Amino acid sequence: MHSSFHVFLRNPSAMAGAILLILLSALAIFAHVLFPGDPLDMVAMPLLTPGEDPAFPLGSDTLGRDVAAGIAHGARVTLMTGAVAAVISLFIGVLIGSMAGYFGGWTDDILVRITEVFQTVPSFLLVIVLVVIGEPSVTTIILSIGLASWPVIARVVRAEFRSLREADFVLAARSQGFSNARIIFQEILPNALPPVIVTTSVIVASAILIESGLSFLGMGDPNVVSWGSMIGEGREQLRTAWYLTALPGIFIILTVMALNLVGDGLNDAFNPRLRGM
Repeated sequence: MHSSFHVFLRNPSAMAGAILLILLSALAIFAHVLFPGDPLDMVAMPLLTPGEDPAFPLGSDTLGRDVAAGIAHGARVTLMTGAVAAVISLFIGVLIGSMAGYFGGWTDDILVRITEVFQTVPSFLLVIVLVVIGEPSVTTIILSIGLASWPVIARVVRAEFRSLREADFVLAARSQGFSNARIIFQEILPNALPPVIVTTSVIVASAILIESGLSFLGMGDPNVVSWGSMIGEGREQLRTAWYLTALPGIFIILTVMALNLVGDGLNDAFNPRLRGM
C-alpha cells in the first residue's frame, strides 16, 4: 500500500485530478460561507451576463438568481449525490459479490441471476422508474442511483473472491477455525479492495451524470439547486444566455474528468508491474 501511494503521487494526471476534486469539494463545503442565503432567491436583475455586475460575477438567470451561488450550492448537492450513491452501491455490491464468490454453488447461482436481472435494465431507466414511484427528492434520487449501480461492483468483487478463496492465507484461516464472516471481511476483502476502489471512482462519476440527467429532465428535487437543474432551466435560453447551461456543464465535465483521472491513477498505483518500477 505504501508503494502504491508513491506511484499515485508520482502520477501527474492523477494528482491533477485529486487537486481538482479537492477544490470542488472545498467549493461545496464552503458554499454557505461564500454565498450565504438561499441560492433560489431572486437577488439581481434577470439575465445579467458574466462580468456585467461585479456583485454577480457569473451573471444571473431568467428569474434573477445568482448563477455563481447556484454553482457553489449545486456542487454540494451534485457531489453528495455521487458520493452517497456510490457508498450505497458499494455496500450492496460488496455484500452480494463477496457471498457469491466465497460460497459458490447454489448461492453463487442465485446471486448471479439477481445481478443479471438488474443489469438487463439500463441504470438510467431503472433510476427514472424508482424516482417516479417515490418522489423527486435528493434522498430518493440517491437511493435510486445506489440501487441501480451495485451490479458492477458485485461482479468485480465476485471475480476477486473466486480467485482468492483458495489462496494459502485463506486455507490457513480456515485451518485455524475462523468463521466465514471473519474470513470474508478480514482476510479476503482487504486483498480484493484495489479493483473495487478503482470501480467506485467510476460509479461516483456515473452517479453524478445520472443525477444531472434526471435534473435536466425536470425530475430532480425542486427545492434544491444542482448543476443538472441549472442546465435544464437554462436550455430555453441557450442562444441568448449560453452561460446558463455552459457554466454548470463545465463544472460537471471537470468533476467527471477529475474522477476519471483519479480512477486511472489508482488503477496504475495498484498495478503490481508499475509498483515495481
